Amino acid sequence: MSANSAESTGHLDVVLVKGGRTKIRYAAELLADDGTRITVRAPWAGDVARDFGFVRFESGDIFTEYYWRDRWYAVKEVRDSTGALKGWYTDITRPAVLSGTELVVEDLDLDLWRSADGRTVLRLDEDEFAESGLPEKDPDAASAAVAALDELELLAREGDFEALLA
Repeated sequence: MSANSAESTGHLDVVLVKGGRTKIRYAAELLADDGTRITVRAPWAGDVARDFGFVRFESGDIFTEYYWRDRWYAVKEVRDSTGALKGWYTDITRPAVLSGTELVVEDLDLDLWRSADGRTVLRLDEDEFAESGLPEKDPDAASAAVAALDELELLAREGDFEALLA
């Protein structure tokens, strides 16, 4: 592990920030930290099930989450309570920052879903991104966010998506 990695406890708190405020905080098991990519595992952190129409997150679901210090996204592999793969939910974010046992990630509103069979790839929340004002307030960050979404969509559609997580 790097000097900027979580302490040897094997646990950390994931803090998802949106619009300058903490959206959610949850405990996760640290699986790996190679100095660039941080991998954690955590159960579904929501209080109730959430049905998106294309996938339902619910109690018992397990998320293996991949965060990068040098990329503008996080990829979350979602499995149900039996271990069956549901798919991958990606958040477009600023690069992750690990400080002690706190992994802080700023959500930039854009998301991508890829189903387990790879047949469904959906760009999500582009309207929220436009309404966030980021393109006007921070055009460089907005450009990086859109480029990250484009990159992930291409990987998801071309079949090289899972190589990100190897």
